[in-house]
Amino acid sequence: MARNLPLGRRIQGCARLLLGAIAIIAWPGGSPWAATGPWASGETVRTRLLTATDATGQDSDIHAGLQVSLNEGWDTYWRSPGDAGAPPTVDWSGSANVASVDWRWPAPTRFTLFGLETFGYLHEVVFPLTVHPERPGEPVALRGKLDILVCSTICVPKSLDLSRDLPAGAATADPEAANLIARYEARVPVDGPRSGLFVDGVEVEPGNPGSLKVRISSRDPLSTRADVIVESPRWSFGKPVFSLGADGRTATATLPLTAGPEAVTMPGADVTVTLEDGPRASETAASVKAGAARGQGRLDGLLPFLGVAFLGGLILNLMPCVLPVLGLKLMAVLRHQGRARRQIRLGFLATAAGVVASMLAVGAVLAGLKAAGLAVGWGMQFQQPVFLVLMAGTLVVFAANLADLYEFALPPRLATALGEADGDGVGGGFLAGAFTTVLATPCSAPFVGTAIAFALARGTGEILTIFGALGIGLAAPHFLVAAVPGLVRLLPRPGRWMLALRRMLATALAGTALWLLIVLAAQTSWQAAASAAVALAVLAAALALRAQIGAIAAAAMAAVALLGAVAAPAVLRAPLLRTATTTWAPFDEAGIRKLVAEGKTVFVDVTAEWCVNCKANEVLVLGRSEVASALREPGVVAMRADWTRPDQRITDYLGRYSRFGIPFNAVYGPGAPRGIVLSEVLTRDAVLDALRRARGNGKVSFR
Repeated sequence: MARNLPLGRRIQGCARLLLGAIAIIAWPGGSPWAATGPWASGETVRTRLLTATDATGQDSDIHAGLQVSLNEGWDTYWRSPGDAGAPPTVDWSGSANVASVDWRWPAPTRFTLFGLETFGYLHEVVFPLTVHPERPGEPVALRGKLDILVCSTICVPKSLDLSRDLPAGAATADPEAANLIARYEARVPVDGPRSGLFVDGVEVEPGNPGSLKVRISSRDPLSTRADVIVESPRWSFGKPVFSLGADGRTATATLPLTAGPEAVTMPGADVTVTLEDGPRASETAASVKAGAARGQGRLDGLLPFLGVAFLGGLILNLMPCVLPVLGLKLMAVLRHQGRARRQIRLGFLATAAGVVASMLAVGAVLAGLKAAGLAVGWGMQFQQPVFLVLMAGTLVVFAANLADLYEFALPPRLATALGEADGDGVGGGFLAGAFTTVLATPCSAPFVGTAIAFALARGTGEILTIFGALGIGLAAPHFLVAAVPGLVRLLPRPGRWMLALRRMLATALAGTALWLLIVLAAQTSWQAAASAAVALAVLAAALALRAQIGAIAAAAMAAVALLGAVAAPAVLRAPLLRTATTTWAPFDEAGIRKLVAEGKTVFVDVTAEWCVNCKANEVLVLGRSEVASALREPGVVAMRADWTRPDQRITDYLGRYSRFGIPFNAVYGPGAPRGIVLSEVLTRDAVLDALRRARGNGKVSFR
């Protein structure tokens, strides 16, 4: 029919067809049937969603990809960015007919700069995706909010909106999009049999600082481009050094330990090993085995930590947590005035034995909890309201006795077993030592954290040995007096002044009980703490009125009061509320990397209401005008992690630094992306110096 049209009409029709084809080719989104979404631009980066087909079809899965195109000289990060950086994340909650989206990571490139090791992608990357529709065959609206960090000489976080709509109907493949997705899918690490790269073993070699040895093998000869990346939530490793086998198909990669707990704590840890060799890449989950220590046996490796534990226990005598029980110690010492050397020696040895036995009991409990798979830590019993009430009740009983509200007398048989009717003999000294240890456990001190970290990462035998050394250090003053009983004669002789001292000590113990109730209020509610306080006051009254109302009535009254005090926190528990301040931001470990990437300095303070050392640091250092002003400076973010109640996020964070107790403070910044860990006892100069070092030049590049 077209042949019968006039020549002018035929030319006009061809022109229309040509213009239509030109319009299709020039359309901004490419072909209207192309399987791509619109570009989202962020100056240095462009992103869009790709799908291998142009419709949903009848398949239960949709193959897709997230294409990231970077300007020259810019890069972004892998799932484990390394020493710094942050991986891209997408929120798919705005999508329709999407049950879930699986994300896969192509093998990254290693970037080494200024001693920092990071992993990511230059120029361009496509992250393969698998979209699972809720209702296969129906239209899909894929909507994502991408948060991505891109870096050159500085790092810039970007937030971009992604979209891709797929209509229902027969699915036609888009060769260009499908090929691009497949090309990057081929770079995703797979298992050993498919890649030809195998992990034959992972061993830790203790030392200073220690290293990890990864034994690998390959079906084809290994090239000079081979690389090994080891992922661990607690340790970081440097660039590997390869030792090739004679056939070129086997090698041992040695990776230096660059951050994390001591290497001796690594055996048994789970790691993910990614092997790369040109286009081949494999991923293997492995467990670290203990390697041969260089010239050290098991006992040699333990001995240094025994010394550290002893020093930590010795210094613990000077920590604020121990101050509330110094009065009890002083009264015990004064009671030894005028006694025979043998009595003095036995009394102090009994107190020392109580300290050591109590410390061993704490270690045994922690070892049992660890064996049960539970999180463990130093002083964690103070996170439990029942423990706080019982300790406060014990202090009230001691305070009432020192204030002469009642005279405590043990049953004759028990008194005989303990040594003396008033409990001042061997048994009384042992109990005093045990009580001192329990009340001292909220504190941490220099060397204590290191010793406990080593112990809790090992077996039951090492835990008990280290805790025994801690107890010996804490009991060292008692051992000293037991060895030289004549030291007691240097103290003032007992007299009327001791009555005033007893009342003063009773007030101090009552104040300590009040402090425990304040901690209880922070954990539960002020109503619970007030109710417990009233119940403990009734307990004290029952002791004081024992002679008037009779022993049975007093005992019943005291028992009811104690039960009421224990029940109050459970009945009147309320959410933990804190007064917001402009200085402290909520703890967000995941956000630290992003803040550092923006060039900011982050100061982290892990504290708790029951941690006396933490409060001392807060008042004496962090609350001082110069330090507080430094924490409020532009570009400085002060984060506070409150461990008053159990919080697994904080427990895991401390565990990554091999810490099991608080206080804990660390400073992060462009100059210290791995963090600068401060001593348990803060000083103004140490905090200001760490802030200065972490700040660096205010700019950071992780490439």
